[in-house]
Amino acid sequence: MAAEKQRTIGLAMDYSSSSKAATRWVASNLVRPGDRIILIHVLPKGADASHKGLWKSTGSPLIPLLEFMEMNVQARYGVNPDKEVLEILQAESKSKQVEVLAKIYWGDAREKLCEAVDDLKVDSVVLGCRGLGPLKRALLGSVSNYVVNNATCPVTVVRGPA
Repeated sequence: MAAEKQRTIGLAMDYSSSSKAATRWVASNLVRPGDRIILIHVLPKGADASHKGLWKSTGSPLIPLLEFMEMNVQARYGVNPDKEVLEILQAESKSKQVEVLAKIYWGDAREKLCEAVDDLKVDSVVLGCRGLGPLKRALLGSVSNYVVNNATCPVTVVRGPA
């Protein structure tokens, strides 16, 4: 039997309870030894980051998990990660030899997540579902619905805690 190729799994991340649930789901159900997980962050256009001008269209460089866990790196990119999410990913990294990287984009989450799928050549993308009511979904648009309908790879939507 031939060795399975390394898969790249995109994990959309905003540190909400639903993206935490998606992280747990990836760790329990999807990731295999040797896979690569890329945390995909999309910050609003107005979010300030000192280097944003350089990477406005392409997003930040890929940031290894251990570097991403450093406070000064988080501050540089304007992200405030959830400790529990990082601990889950660090445990996967150690126990299954999974490479974990982070990438930050700026702009509309729906469009940037679909761009990231192509840019990062992910084999699948996983995201949480905030469970907006029908009115909010109509006004704001559902990120998960947009990604399901427009991404060029399989998409898994994990419903957050009720």
